[in-house]
Amino acid sequence: MTTMTLFHSPLSPFVRKVMVVLHETSQLERVKLQAVNISPVSGDPQLNQDNPIGKIPALRLDDGTVLHDSRVICEYLDLQHVGLPLLPREGSARWRRMTLVSQADAIMDAAVSSRYESFLRPEDKRWDGWLQAQSDKIRRSLANLEQEHLPELMSGFDLAAIGVACALGYLDLRQPEFGWRERQPGLAAWYAEVAKRPSMVATSPVA
Repeated sequence: MTTMTLFHSPLSPFVRKVMVVLHETSQLERVKLQAVNISPVSGDPQLNQDNPIGKIPALRLDDGTVLHDSRVICEYLDLQHVGLPLLPREGSARWRRMTLVSQADAIMDAAVSSRYESFLRPEDKRWDGWLQAQSDKIRRSLANLEQEHLPELMSGFDLAAIGVACALGYLDLRQPEFGWRERQPGLAAWYAEVAKRPSMVATSPVA
């Protein structure tokens, strides 16, 4: 039975992360998708009504409460299902995995910011230094994942792994020339496998 509404744009990597979690935890049937089309300079009145910052994803619960920010929504959904948790519930392992979740979100933030700067801003007002800084942030983060965190990513498809997979998928969508696979072959091999998961196939964005 549908009990929640997800404000949704299929090209958002943050929305995709929530959608993957819904698939992985068998909660998709509980959610109605409400399509929105927003940008940094144009919002959606219905979204803004109970979500004053106008962010997506946003999840309206059956009692009318609206959760926003993908990390908040994913943790909420993780507490609602009966299978294995997608994040450790306590201890040092929890904080380590949450830091990886944050790192994946930072890659997505940088990639989305680059998209806005290079696509929405008029060409004569684009800031090349900003774009380079975002690119450097992404490259540092991917190098760190390759060097330090591959065993953790391979240990299970939890919230950290879901976030990294969605970040890499968004890079492929919006910056196919980025060339991350050549620099991170281990990460590329891992992603090639997780991209075959039904949850990733079902949520694959099409520009």
